Amino acid sequence: MKVRSIAVFTALVALAAPAWAQRADVVIRGGTIYSGADAPPITGDVEIAGDRIVYVGPARGTAAARVIDATGKIVAPGFIDAHTHPDTYIRSPDATARLNLPWLAQGVSTIVTGVDGGGTPDVAADARKLEASRIGTNVVPFVGFGAIRARVLGADDRAPTAAELGQEKALAAKAMCEGAYGLSTGLFYAPQSYAKTEEVIAVAREAGRRGGMYDTHQRDESSYTIGLLASTREAIEIGRAAGMPVHFAHLKALGVDLQGQAPQLIATIEAARAAGQQVTADQYPWLASGTSLDASLVPRWAVDGGYAKMIARFDDAATLARIKAEMRDNLRRRGGKDSILLTSADQPWTGKTLGAVAAEWQVDPIDAAIRILRVADAKGTEPAGAGVASFNMADRDVDLIMQQKWVVTSSDGSDGHPRQYATFPQKYQVYVRERKVISLGDFIRRSTGLTADLYRLDRRGYLRPSYFADVVVFDPVGYAPRATYVNPRVPSVGVVALLVNGQVVLENGATTGAAPGRALLRPRPTPCA
Repeated sequence: MKVRSIAVFTALVALAAPAWAQRADVVIRGGTIYSGADAPPITGDVEIAGDRIVYVGPARGTAAARVIDATGKIVAPGFIDAHTHPDTYIRSPDATARLNLPWLAQGVSTIVTGVDGGGTPDVAADARKLEASRIGTNVVPFVGFGAIRARVLGADDRAPTAAELGQEKALAAKAMCEGAYGLSTGLFYAPQSYAKTEEVIAVAREAGRRGGMYDTHQRDESSYTIGLLASTREAIEIGRAAGMPVHFAHLKALGVDLQGQAPQLIATIEAARAAGQQVTADQYPWLASGTSLDASLVPRWAVDGGYAKMIARFDDAATLARIKAEMRDNLRRRGGKDSILLTSADQPWTGKTLGAVAAEWQVDPIDAAIRILRVADAKGTEPAGAGVASFNMADRDVDLIMQQKWVVTSSDGSDGHPRQYATFPQKYQVYVRERKVISLGDFIRRSTGLTADLYRLDRRGYLRPSYFADVVVFDPVGYAPRATYVNPRVPSVGVVALLVNGQVVLENGATTGAAPGRALLRPRPTPCA
């Protein structure tokens, strides 16, 4: 049949459209719409039916069961957090905690998990468990090199045998075939730090041949071992040898020895990109990193075998003297006793610097750190209160990294650090509105569409017809962080509404009780059995 007019053609398209495209359950009306693409905003409506967006454009008066007035507000894709530690919430026995308020209140609809080498190889079973428990945000899983290595080798400082390496490779392949997006590593942390580059390449290659990304907390972000630039080159080489994109987690120049080296760091990555390699990074907008007291101060050899063996080494006078000497140098590179803020909840030292606690106890700061590390958790497998915020970065480095076109937003949100509750509004308020390091359009692009592109998320990260309806509406004046280093668990404000898979999960800062989050598993790759 020949189409004789535009009107006839339009009618035929409407008849052929799927049923969900001919109705609207929700209309977000009159907002300033940023689509997630590198494009100027428009003013208009976003229409949603079921879990999909069906229209984005000028207002056309569509009726809907629910209308959200976005006049004077910004409408964008739900933010995607490229690096998170949400287990306290999404794995909580409490249904309300599993809604994941710290991220919802920031406007985050999707979080990347299993990072720093921690992701379980049992990806499919974990995804089923999360969805059955009803979570508030979508989850993008990685399999962790640390979890793989611990399952095969435990916490020992040794190389795998040929048979053990085969087991590690099989676990990586299994996880990829079950929907992982790639292999994450945390080579700074024991026992992953004990692995040689060749072992990491061998395991990573299993993810690479199945289309995965290499996501890394690199071996050294400072001057602990091989140094920042050598560590960066190592990660790039792992990706090249494994045939996979490289993504640097929370890219930074950490510590007094490295401050000011962001230009060299960026040049190293740019050289790899210019040579045709896909290399990207994420970053959080804070001057303090978050880690543990033992990871930041205790040398890696002293934790070989796990927590109990570390304590046994503390109990040996000669060994302790050697440990303390190295701890003093690590404290120096971190900026000294007053740059370490103790953040673990419900401890006598919570909210105090290591220097303040040492003065209160009338001991040397290193002795204070060891005293804290000796307090074990209920299982006796790790310290009970060793979380820290470590003030170790310089504004000029953070600014320059943030401005790179291949850097996206992440929180590295972990318990006890305000970044868990406040990263996206912190970036907006401080780096967009106050200091103007990046533009509003860049902020949204680096928190939505660009992130979705890097991870190859299916129909996420953009406001486009047929895409999943993950949408945030926020007040450009009122969107702001409330968490601080001393009070890190205060939800952010200014999100008028957040939809995840078409359901309103947050309205005017309060959760609705809806829990439509999904485990976004990758399509089954080849080769897979």
